[in-house]
Amino acid sequence: MEPVTLSRDEHQVSRANISKNALKVLYRLHEGGFASYLVGGGVRDLLLGRSPKDFDIATDASPEQVKGLFDNCRLIGRRFRLAHVIFGRDIIEVATFRAAHTEGDGGVVGDTGRIVRDNVFGGTLADDAIRRDLTINALYYNIADFSVVDFFGGVEDLAARKIKFIGSAAERITEDPVRSLRAVRFAAKLDFNLDGDVTEAIAEHSSSLADIPPARLFEEVLKLLQSGHGTESFEQLREHDLLQYLFPLTAARLQHNDEYLARLIGIALRNTDSRIQNDQPVTPAFIYAVMLWADIVEASARHEERGMPPVPAVFAAADEVVPGQLAATALPRRFSMPMREIWALQPRLYKTRGKRAMRLLGNPRFRAAYDFLCLRSEAGEELESYCQAWEKMQELPEGQELLLSAKSRARQSRTQRRPRNGQRSSDKKSAS
Repeated sequence: MEPVTLSRDEHQVSRANISKNALKVLYRLHEGGFASYLVGGGVRDLLLGRSPKDFDIATDASPEQVKGLFDNCRLIGRRFRLAHVIFGRDIIEVATFRAAHTEGDGGVVGDTGRIVRDNVFGGTLADDAIRRDLTINALYYNIADFSVVDFFGGVEDLAARKIKFIGSAAERITEDPVRSLRAVRFAAKLDFNLDGDVTEAIAEHSSSLADIPPARLFEEVLKLLQSGHGTESFEQLREHDLLQYLFPLTAARLQHNDEYLARLIGIALRNTDSRIQNDQPVTPAFIYAVMLWADIVEASARHEERGMPPVPAVFAAADEVVPGQLAATALPRRFSMPMREIWALQPRLYKTRGKRAMRLLGNPRFRAAYDFLCLRSEAGEELESYCQAWEKMQELPEGQELLLSAKSRARQSRTQRRPRNGQRSSDKKSAS
């Protein structure tokens, strides 16, 4: 492979737009005698005139050699062995060049062609490039001479606004079926089009997603729906018939033209995208609550017809519905419990008078449940009077006090669950 090398005056990547901490890492690796490249999404976004959220670095230094250069370095990961150089809350990820799957003891490819283990170090820059999946993510900025190195026409694909795999799309998706989700996610994020062979490969091989561990698919859901472009990602998932592997119950209802659920999801995703753009917190508990709501309503109605009170009926419905979702994507308990509480609070929100109603404002899940109620109203349910009543109660001095108390308790709970400094998923690289 002979790469195209764009000299400093042939591209728009500027050190002025690279974080100071990333530059520190790039320069120290270079000064230590190692190859030092900014890689992937950071280069892609800079070439598109965007501001990258992450700056990842590739080098020929081993993880241990990287750690030897930085006192503020932590080695992480099993699937990928990575070095995290930590500057307070800012983490610069450094990955050693990968070699081919067939070289060394760290790479294993199964009989079906799927990558079983992926941790082979010691490759060249070209080896590392071919191990990446999309052409637009295989771009390297060389700190030694400020050039951009492009092995697979990624710069041209950026100009053409095309999502292409390196090599055979069918082979790349066979190696890792999650690449189908990555392709549609980047198409949504960048407003690009999928290349024809990518579309065909997704249609032919997407069924392999059924074999991917639910925990890994949960991580993909977060990237698709909670990265600020959830509305477009959801449309891509539906267009390419991929939703069934992430939300099978939801996909089945939408296939039967459940217009109410489609409106509910659309409003929820637009609100989520807006909150992310405004740096407001979001939680997968809310998105999952929306996705499964129609099934919860149906199941809880059956329990109420048998004489069960509304709130216990909701919990019984959750016990029926949630396992079907967990078979597709995992949902950690710290999200599944709030999701159930959002559902269970819905019947209680129909009572807006008395001390018991006022005390509900102090429930840590009240605000999410209230937002969910108003979301349902916006989607077409006749709930506006309840939303207005609760809005007025929140404006009362007693209501304000209860809300602040609930917010404080929720903040303390989040702090207790927060990972220690420097910890983040070893699969973070796939989010670039």
